[in-house]
Amino acid sequence: MIISTKIGQTSFISDDGKRVCATVLDYNTCTVVGNRTEDKDGYIANILGFLKPKKLNKPQLKDFNKKNIEPKRVIKEQRLVSSEDLLEIGSDVLPSFNVGDKVCVQSKSTGKGFAGAMKRHNFSGMRASHGVSISHRAHGSTGQNQNPGKVFKGKKMAGHLGDEVTTTKNLEVLMVDADKKLIFLKGSVPGKNKSVVKVYKK
Repeated sequence: MIISTKIGQTSFISDDGKRVCATVLDYNTCTVVGNRTEDKDGYIANILGFLKPKKLNKPQLKDFNKKNIEPKRVIKEQRLVSSEDLLEIGSDVLPSFNVGDKVCVQSKSTGKGFAGAMKRHNFSGMRASHGVSISHRAHGSTGQNQNPGKVFKGKKMAGHLGDEVTTTKNLEVLMVDADKKLIFLKGSVPGKNKSVVKVYKK
């Protein structure tokens, strides 16, 4: 697993000469800030830190200063099977995947505020001509008769759209630039530019 920042999208020319859409991720500041061990914590994990924080309180700074490492804003844990896979505190995290591998990405999707049923759930809407007045983009009936006489929970209706943790699976790795610490993934990644993206193998 690695934590990165979404830079944006660009065109990528594959080996067979085809142009594909690629999303560029930057993992420049991803480092190990701690470890979890079986004896002390009951499980094995690497604690990864990412991005420079804007402001930290004294207890948070004390924990970083004790380990003599640079403070980080985003903290994630990477569960491990064996203690042999534990990384040294303060070391940089490098991608564990190669070109052609399939990875999963997780980030917060772009918030779009209050959206109607057609935009939020891909409803077809009402008829555009005869018999409909004003309510062309309405979602239609939401309930039943007197029995049960209520709207069931989870009914697809208008409401808040986006701004939630989203996972996209099976994205192909097009290129890993070790010098500039960039990852090129085929297709789109949820979230807007500068959003934090977690990349990991299944």
